[in-house]
Amino acid sequence: MSAVQAEIEVHQTSIPVWLVWSVTFFFLAYGLGCYPILDNNEGLYAEIPREMLASGDWRHWIIPHLNGLAYMEKPPLLYWLTAISFAIFGENEWSARLVPAFSVLSCVAMILWFGWQIERVTAARLAALMFITGFGVMAMSRTLMFDMLLTVFFTGAVMNGYLFSRSGAREKLNWSLGLLAFALLAKGFVAIILFVAVTFTYTVLFSSSVSDFLKRIIAWFNPKALGIFLLIALPWHIAAILAEPIFAWFYFINEHVLRFLGKREPHDYYAGAWWYYLPRMVIYLFPWSFFLPVLLFVKTRNPCQRMLHIFLACAWIMPVLFFSVSSAKANYYLVVVMPLAALQLAIALEDRQFGRAWGRGLVGLVLALLFGALAWLASKQGTSQFSSLLVFGMQSMQFFQAFMISACIVSLCVALIVWRLPRLGIFPFAALPALILVGLIGVLQAAAQWTSTQPLVAELSAMKIKREVFLFRVFEHQSSLPFYLRQPVRVVESRSSDLFWGNKLHKNNIVISDMIFDKITDQQLVSLIVLDEDMPSFIDKKYVSKFKNSKKIGRSTLFMN
Repeated sequence: MSAVQAEIEVHQTSIPVWLVWSVTFFFLAYGLGCYPILDNNEGLYAEIPREMLASGDWRHWIIPHLNGLAYMEKPPLLYWLTAISFAIFGENEWSARLVPAFSVLSCVAMILWFGWQIERVTAARLAALMFITGFGVMAMSRTLMFDMLLTVFFTGAVMNGYLFSRSGAREKLNWSLGLLAFALLAKGFVAIILFVAVTFTYTVLFSSSVSDFLKRIIAWFNPKALGIFLLIALPWHIAAILAEPIFAWFYFINEHVLRFLGKREPHDYYAGAWWYYLPRMVIYLFPWSFFLPVLLFVKTRNPCQRMLHIFLACAWIMPVLFFSVSSAKANYYLVVVMPLAALQLAIALEDRQFGRAWGRGLVGLVLALLFGALAWLASKQGTSQFSSLLVFGMQSMQFFQAFMISACIVSLCVALIVWRLPRLGIFPFAALPALILVGLIGVLQAAAQWTSTQPLVAELSAMKIKREVFLFRVFEHQSSLPFYLRQPVRVVESRSSDLFWGNKLHKNNIVISDMIFDKITDQQLVSLIVLDEDMPSFIDKKYVSKFKNSKKIGRSTLFMN
C-alpha cells in the first residue's frame, strides 16, 4: 500500500469529534446518581466534604474531619471541590460524583488537545474513546475517589512537560509545573515522584550527550515556573502544619515514606506480587486491550515517531514500575496511566491501519467465545447469598447468563460489522462497553443493601421511635452511614483504620468502649448495626441480652433495645 493510500484509509476511519463527545457524555451521565453512595472509600470521601460544610468552621477546610475526627491521610483538593459541588447542587449521589466525572471529561479534552499538538488528531480521537470506554475508567469515572482527579492534573503536567522538552516554550513549562502542583494537592507527593520518574527517564533517552542532558534538566528550574508551583502547593501544607503539630510527621513520613515501605501504621492496604498490575492493565483497557496482538503481528505502515513513542512509553511504564515496587498496591492506582497508555495504543494501531479487516473480526469472535464461555460457566453454578438479587427483574444468575449471552451476540455483530465495513475501523467495539455500563448500573442498583447503608437508613427513618444509631467495630464497611444520617456516628469498640489516628490524637466521644456503650443502653433507646463478620464477637458481649428486636438488611443486622 502506498503512503497516499494509507492516508486515505486513515481518513476514512477517522472518528468525528462530535461522536467522541457524544460517547463521552453518555458514559459519564448514564446512571451517575441512580445508585447510592458506596461503602468504604466512596462513603469516606463523601462524608468529609459534607462535614466541611456542616461544621461552619474554616479549620475543617485545613484539617479535614471524618465522622467527627481529624483525618489527615490525604490532601484536601478532592474534598474542597466536592464540598463546592454539595453547596451548589445539594448533598446527593450525583453531585458527590461530579468531581471524578468532570476529571474524566477534562482528560478527554486533554487527549484531543494533545493529539492536535503532536499532529495525531485521528489517533487522539480513538484514544479518547478507548479511554472513556475502557472498563477501569468506566468504573472510576463514577466513583468518588482521588485517583481520577490525580489523573487529570498529572496527565496535563506530563503532556505540557513533553511539549516544553520539544519546543522549549516557557509557557508550556509554566503550565506543566502549575498542573503538577494541583496534582500534589489531589493525592500527595506520589504525583511528584511519578512526574520526576517519567520526565527524568525520557530526558535521559532524548539527550545526545551529558552536556545536553544537564542543559535539559537545568531548563526545568525556571524561577517563574517554580514560583507558580510553590504558590499553589505551599499554602495548604503550611496551614496544616500550623493547625496540627503532628501533621508534618503523619503526612510526610507515615503516609508517604512508610506506606511505600509497607511500614505505615495502621497497615490497612493490600500487597501483591511484582506482576500485580500486568493483568489489571489488560482489564482496565478492556475491550481495547484485545487489539494488542495487532502490535506484534502487523508491521507499521507509517514512519515511526521515535521520540513521541519514547515519551508515551515512559508516561505509563514508569508509574506502573513504581506501583509494582511499592509495598502498597491497589487496583485503582492504574487509572493514572490510562490516558497516555490509550493514546500510545491508538497511535500504534493507526500506524498499522488497525490490522486487516478479518483480524478485527477475529477479535470480535474471540470476545464472543469469552462471553459464551462465561455464560456456560454461570449455568453450572449453584445458589449463593446473592441469588435473591433482582437485576432488571431477573434473579442474579439469570441476569448474569442473559447478560453474557447478550455480550456474546453484540461481539458477533461487531465482528461482522468490522469485517464487512472496514472503513469503520475499530470504533464499533464501543458498543460492548456501552452494554457493560448498562449492566453494571443495574447491578449496583439491585445490590444497594450490600454495597451501601442507604436502605438501612431508610429503614431507620421509617421507625416511629427515634433512636441514636451506633456502629459496632468496623466503620469503613458502613462508611456511607454518617453521610445518609447527616451526622457523625458513634462507634463501639472501634477496629477502624481510618478513625485510628483521629481517635488517638484528640479526646472524643465518637469512639467508645463496651463499658460506656453498656451504660448508654441503660439510659436511652439505641440502634446498633453489626456486620455479619462481627456477629460472633457481638453475641459474646454482656449487653447483647438488652437487644430484643433485630432486622437483617444486606450484610448487616440492625439491633434495637
